[in-house]
Amino acid sequence: MAIACNSTTMGSLERADNWWRDQVIYQIYPRSFQDTGSNGVGDLAGIRKRLPYLAELGIDCIWLSPVFASPMKDFGYDVADYREIDPLFGSMADFDELLDEAHSSGLKLLLDFVPNHTSDQHEWFIESRSSRQNAKRDWYIWKDQAPDGGPPNNWISNFGGSAWQFDERTGQYYYHAFLQSQPDLNWRNPEVRTAMFDTLRFWLDKGVDGFRVDVIWHLIKDEHFRDNPPNPNYHADQPEIEKNLQVHSADQPEVHDLIAEMRGVIEEYDNRLMIGEIYLPMERLVNYYGKTHDSGVHLPFNFQLLQCPWQTQAIASLVTEYEASLPEHGWPNWVLSNHDQPRIAARTGPSQARIAATLLLTLRGTPTLYYGDEIGLADITIPPERVQDPWAKQEPDTSFNRDKARTPMQWSGKENAGFSSAQPWLPVSDDWQERNVASLDEEDQSLLQLYRRLLAFRRTEQALRSGTYHELYCDPSIFAFEREIEAKRLAVILNFSEEEAPLPDLPDRYRKAKTLFSSVGESRSGLPAHSLRLKPAEGVILQAEEHEG
Repeated sequence: MAIACNSTTMGSLERADNWWRDQVIYQIYPRSFQDTGSNGVGDLAGIRKRLPYLAELGIDCIWLSPVFASPMKDFGYDVADYREIDPLFGSMADFDELLDEAHSSGLKLLLDFVPNHTSDQHEWFIESRSSRQNAKRDWYIWKDQAPDGGPPNNWISNFGGSAWQFDERTGQYYYHAFLQSQPDLNWRNPEVRTAMFDTLRFWLDKGVDGFRVDVIWHLIKDEHFRDNPPNPNYHADQPEIEKNLQVHSADQPEVHDLIAEMRGVIEEYDNRLMIGEIYLPMERLVNYYGKTHDSGVHLPFNFQLLQCPWQTQAIASLVTEYEASLPEHGWPNWVLSNHDQPRIAARTGPSQARIAATLLLTLRGTPTLYYGDEIGLADITIPPERVQDPWAKQEPDTSFNRDKARTPMQWSGKENAGFSSAQPWLPVSDDWQERNVASLDEEDQSLLQLYRRLLAFRRTEQALRSGTYHELYCDPSIFAFEREIEAKRLAVILNFSEEEAPLPDLPDRYRKAKTLFSSVGESRSGLPAHSLRLKPAEGVILQAEEHEG
């Protein structure tokens, strides 16, 4: 018997000209996509080489994790120069060529902007720490010792340990939310804002299509630097950052005024996108859309599926809650994996990765696909001697080793999976000779082929790209919802179980429906709904009889 789930119709926004509402974003971790320099690390020329693959896959926009000049203590998230390409990835000429060829291929390109902190090797910080009287001293967050001689407060680094580092030369502490080699900028300083906004304009003038803004909710800290309160639910097996509630060190009310200023810079240019990385509960996440349509980020990254139990009722409830929480001007977005979290195939297993793909590309909103998910990269073993992640080195027993989500893309059955002629900076999977693009290309029912078919189908169906969302059915095995635009209605039915299942009871408008799409293959297309039995871990899309809108 079906368990009743909350079922409400969510209105869609009036269609706007913003390209990102219709399109699919594809995140590339440049170190791991394609190496052309024979040093085991991916580069810009490698990404350019693979543009035909991306265009054929059917994505619309690529987002590059950081490629700016960096000492690579945190693999590019410690920027030493925001206006230079790190030589590891190539040159500015390589970037310009990549941007031009991406646009010629019909692809947008986003950059990863890391504004919360710089490298301690950035010239700004070198000046700032040179003396208390330096003109850039207040560009970073410097504080005197506590009365007991210790750090100014109890704030903890996201990578463990105190977030304050004592500087012997000037006798003060500086704040670092992450590694001690990543000092936080003081975004309350107008000069910092001006310098960073000019950096955005530098890249926008080049023609980049927007930015994903790293840890945007961290940019403003409590003005009085009060201690964070203890977390009553903390357990010893959690990362140290969970010891306290981050009440004063992040997500401050004033951050929204700052984001409005940053959005103003984006609005100086036509049709550019601003995404914010925000790990917050849903009710606080949606505040980052801003009070008006142009005062927040276009897309506060919705990471809810990364943390949700992989169960139909939990997912259905999550979607309903998220849709209901969106402000009137807010456009939804969905993410299954990224460079900081376990991959979807590692969390759910191979068959559920197919259901996850179908879910991601049929829910209302902009989907972001993480490189390698389309070939089912999962939980790859990283030998202790090859661990690179600084967080995993600092907290080996409690952190997620992010290396597992950053391993090389697997292109072929050739040496090193076709990624590099040298030993890759991280290992490939044990099954790399079968799990690679070339091999999966030859399999009609492979996960890669499913992604291609889904992306192509989504492109042809306006109802999937911008229609309303309405839950139809939910039980412990099956989740079904409807996407509607004008006179067209599509039912997406997902069988999360590993057993065959009958089609659930659907509204009468689907009585004479035929199958438009099946995740298990094109041979299922055209089957009448009344005779359909769902195969294990199958997703299908049905079209209802058209009605007058």
